Amino acid sequence: MIVVGGGAAGLTTAVLLAESGRRVRVWAREPAERTTSAVAGGLWWPYRIAPELLVGAWALESLAVYEEQARRPQETGVRLVDGVHRGTRLDELGDWAGRVPGLRETADGVAARLPVIDMPTHLAWLRERLAKAGGEVEIREVTDLAAVPARVVVNCAGLGARSLVPDPQLHPVRGQLVVVENPGITTWFTSVDHSCAASTYFIPQPYGLLLGGTAEEGDWSLEPVPATATAIVARCAEIRPEVAGARILAHRVGLRPARSAVRLERELLPDGRALVHNYGHGGAGVTVAWGCAREAAGLASAGV
Repeated sequence: MIVVGGGAAGLTTAVLLAESGRRVRVWAREPAERTTSAVAGGLWWPYRIAPELLVGAWALESLAVYEEQARRPQETGVRLVDGVHRGTRLDELGDWAGRVPGLRETADGVAARLPVIDMPTHLAWLRERLAKAGGEVEIREVTDLAAVPARVVVNCAGLGARSLVPDPQLHPVRGQLVVVENPGITTWFTSVDHSCAASTYFIPQPYGLLLGGTAEEGDWSLEPVPATATAIVARCAEIRPEVAGARILAHRVGLRPARSAVRLERELLPDGRALVHNYGHGGAGVTVAWGCAREAAGLASAGV
């Protein structure tokens, strides 16, 4: 089997396939540390992803996996961290929310102790886990899914699926972030207004405090905009004033692969080979990674 795509979706799917005894290769256009997954904030939470019913199940399955991985944070990059989603109410969330341990309503919103994933560490760990299971990662660009020489091809190409499938439904939602030296903040915070492109959040990571953010529909630019960065820091400083004086370490931009609904299905190519799609995870690729990977691995193994 060949998995196309080396981000969170591709690596988790490949790991599960390899650990079930399948011979797996990952063909990735670029190393994992250069994918959209690598610049993700890493907070577990269903965000900008549909359909809600399926997303809830995938997210909860992934939550259980991350809770187990959080027992080994230095190895996996996963920690459990307290925080608040300001302006969110429990009755606005799907049935899945009732199954999130400790999720509770507060005066400000909803609070919980949730997984926060240090994505560079986590992706490196996934790659190592894949190698231990006998899988391989090759830096190799795919231009035609039907030309990939495998009986089963798993498409985890993220935004690349727009041209590869092709799928014009798939489009970018640009996210810009700022990494600063952490002035001592140990909790995460989000405040999201879905009616505009700007949001406010900060997430403590081992490498610094991650500040966000934006959700700019249809914007393909990977270049940080200085004015946007300044506005992000200012919004976060309104919540935690100590952020204002924190030294900036880095600017990051990622393009979320958005779609009206996640595409997770199996189709047959004209020559009888199987093509499994697992893409379109929007702003919650990390949140649903393991749930989607298990379903995709099951579809890939069907009839093999």
